[in-house]
Amino acid sequence: MFPMELGVNRKGNPPHFSPAQANKVSHNHQATLPKKSSLNRRKRKNSSFKNQASKIGKRKLSQDNNAKQNLQLKRNLSAKKSTNFKSKSKRKNHQHQRKNPLRNFFWLTIYALTIIVATSTILGTAIAITKSLNITSPESNSANLTVPENAQNKAELEKLFKVSSLGKEISLLKVELEKLAEQYPQLEPEMFLVDLDTKGFVSLQGNKAIASASTIKLPILVAFFQDLDRGKIHLEEQLTLTEEIIGSGSGNMQYQEPGTKFSALEVADKMITISDNTATNMLIQRLGGQEALNQRFMDMGLTATRLQNPLPDLEGTNTTSPEDLGNLLVKIDSGELISLRSRDRLLHIMNNVVRDTLLPQGLESGAIIAHKTGDIKSVLGDAGIIDMPNGKRYIASVLVKRPDNDPQAKEFIQKASQTAYQYFKKHSQTSSFSLDKDD
Repeated sequence: MFPMELGVNRKGNPPHFSPAQANKVSHNHQATLPKKSSLNRRKRKNSSFKNQASKIGKRKLSQDNNAKQNLQLKRNLSAKKSTNFKSKSKRKNHQHQRKNPLRNFFWLTIYALTIIVATSTILGTAIAITKSLNITSPESNSANLTVPENAQNKAELEKLFKVSSLGKEISLLKVELEKLAEQYPQLEPEMFLVDLDTKGFVSLQGNKAIASASTIKLPILVAFFQDLDRGKIHLEEQLTLTEEIIGSGSGNMQYQEPGTKFSALEVADKMITISDNTATNMLIQRLGGQEALNQRFMDMGLTATRLQNPLPDLEGTNTTSPEDLGNLLVKIDSGELISLRSRDRLLHIMNNVVRDTLLPQGLESGAIIAHKTGDIKSVLGDAGIIDMPNGKRYIASVLVKRPDNDPQAKEFIQKASQTAYQYFKKHSQTSSFSLDKDD
């Protein structure tokens, strides 16, 4: 009946009842008290549960907040540590970069010192070896020859490399030549022979410097063809004879009038074929003079070859050695010093030497020799490349120191040439090849 029993009206005020209604309400209220009490207890229980849930929720929220704060704190600490590590790493890298140049400089210095010490040791050893070769100047009435030390050391090293490229010494031939030399006690022969096929060699005092006489014209001819290859001179170039370069002795150019012109090829040809001294002096002048040629000789690897005076050098001040002449011929044969075309022209000139009384007399018919002789009263010599009919090719260089114009020097050179020729004829070993025949 009354929607708001025991409650309040819609305005929130207690309702107003009549006495009859009040009694009824009182009765009903008493009847419903147990129910209300139970409801209140349920409400209180629910309220307690809510409170507990609320507390649990707040506690969990507090724990979550604490966890978030701890996580954020850890992140902050980690970031701080990372920043500190990067800062320390940068400082270390900076310090390492500052130390690296010093460390690199230190090791570079040690490396450079090691190279310097090793190089000095090698050069010292090489120089000591060259000194042991005991190259001496010839005995003559003139002052002894003195070669600048640095240039001589350079030439000696080149000579060592050249000797190392040869094969074994031919002992049997050496014994035969030594026995021949014993038959001429008044002579002082020096010899150097090379088998161009096997690289075997013989040297009897071959490295000893001796007066060159006209054999020095051979390296001058090589220098001429080197300049021809380099375009510094031309075969048809005209050279003028002057009074101050006229030389007495061998040759016929000395009888020409000063001012006469000759082609460069004609001058070179006369220097070798008839051993013209005036032609030699003309080429010495055209090629730059004595000192320039002496440097050229050292560049060729010649250790004892040196110009001291113009031709004729009757006192024997110009020097060479059998090994110098022999090694020069080896290089000519291999085309090492000049072009092949110049080599062919040079050998053609040397094939036409007029004087044939020395090495050519020990050869048999059919042999070909390209050579250059030398003759003054104290020294007689001949050096050349010999081609045998069987294809063998070898080099012979013989210089003999003698009493004034002793004719036995000529005889010795002829017999030495014959001995070498017969040995190579008997022990011939040439380079050959065969072509496979078609089946």
